[in-house]
Amino acid sequence: MPHLFDAIRSAVAAEQFALTDHADNRLRERNIELWQVIGEIDNAWLIAERPADLPNPSVELQLSLPDGTPVKVIWAWVEIHRLALLVTVHYLDDWP
Repeated sequence: MPHLFDAIRSAVAAEQFALTDHADNRLRERNIELWQVIGEIDNAWLIAERPADLPNPSVELQLSLPDGTPVKVIWAWVEIHRLALLVTVHYLDDWP
């Protein structure tokens, strides 16, 4: 399998992605639109690849929204479906 980030980025480009209820709720709470996160994935900085994460390997990314606001994003890779899964989105100042 290619690097996780490459697989996730390719899946997002092919519109082979989904989001968790948690991610959907965080986007709404933070007034961030999904297109803002999707549209900036090619410009994201890879912070960490976590191939051993369960139930799915994941990546932690930092990206800037179109207005320049930095956020951290977690994407998981669901190999059985070859699907990128948006797990959560946080502003930098409320990152755990």
